[in-house]
Amino acid sequence: MTIVVGFRGGADDRSGLELAVTLARSSQIPLEVVAVVPASWPTPVMGAADRDFSRWAAEQGAAAVAEADQLVAEIASDLTTTTRSVAARSVATGLLEVAARDDVAMLVIGSSAEAGHGQVNLGSTANRLLHSSPVPVALAPRGHQQPAGSRVGRATCAFRGDDSSRSTLERTARICREVGASLRLATFAVRGRTMYPPEVGFDAEDEVLRSWVDQAVTAQERALEALGEADILPDDVTTVVGAGRTWAGALDAIGWERDDVLVVGSTRENLVERIFLGSSATKIVRHAPVPVIVVP
Repeated sequence: MTIVVGFRGGADDRSGLELAVTLARSSQIPLEVVAVVPASWPTPVMGAADRDFSRWAAEQGAAAVAEADQLVAEIASDLTTTTRSVAARSVATGLLEVAARDDVAMLVIGSSAEAGHGQVNLGSTANRLLHSSPVPVALAPRGHQQPAGSRVGRATCAFRGDDSSRSTLERTARICREVGASLRLATFAVRGRTMYPPEVGFDAEDEVLRSWVDQAVTAQERALEALGEADILPDDVTTVVGAGRTWAGALDAIGWERDDVLVVGSTRENLVERIFLGSSATKIVRHAPVPVIVVP
């Protein structure tokens, strides 16, 4: 079993590799760095164009592997690692093919170039993976870096109280216990604008929110009781409810540490276990200030 990270040679951001190294070190799972290069045309082309393209793609792959080898030697010399290049029509296709063919525990990528520093941006590759991957996908904020030898210190599990999120919580708790990380159970609420004119009073919205928070806390307590009965609670467990006028405000409200990751469960649309993000989960991912792991 391996953790697979997509690597793009010549990029000015190595956040995906930085995150993958931290996850591999925490889990003691070997790391594989995969550079995806363009595949040649499916049918031969007149002249030497197809041969020239294949040669160019092979050169790009070799250069990316050499660059990855150098970076891995710098930041992951303590880990078991391999590097290789694969040819595919897109980066997402290449990584999904690797995940389908090999024994892969997780796919890891960085954010697109459009992301601001410290932000998670869902570009075309991330969107494809988050709708199709059969294994968890980890997303690194742009510019993400960790000190040498870093491990995951705490996993914050986004919890909404349904069966799917309870399953995600159980999975997260087991992993936290195995790797010695803390577990934080978090529920997020975004407040709407106070009604105007105030036909029901300015305090009505606050009363609704307080009631909702009480229900969320009760659901969290019951979920933790179930984990305790199953004997899978980590040593350090906390709960929190984050509320704000925006999703960014709700996530910022709970505070974050440098060694945190956020775990988000997907919405299961059918019997095939793969990732499919609902609208709320997508907004949480987009506004996360720390690396995000999305699980099927």
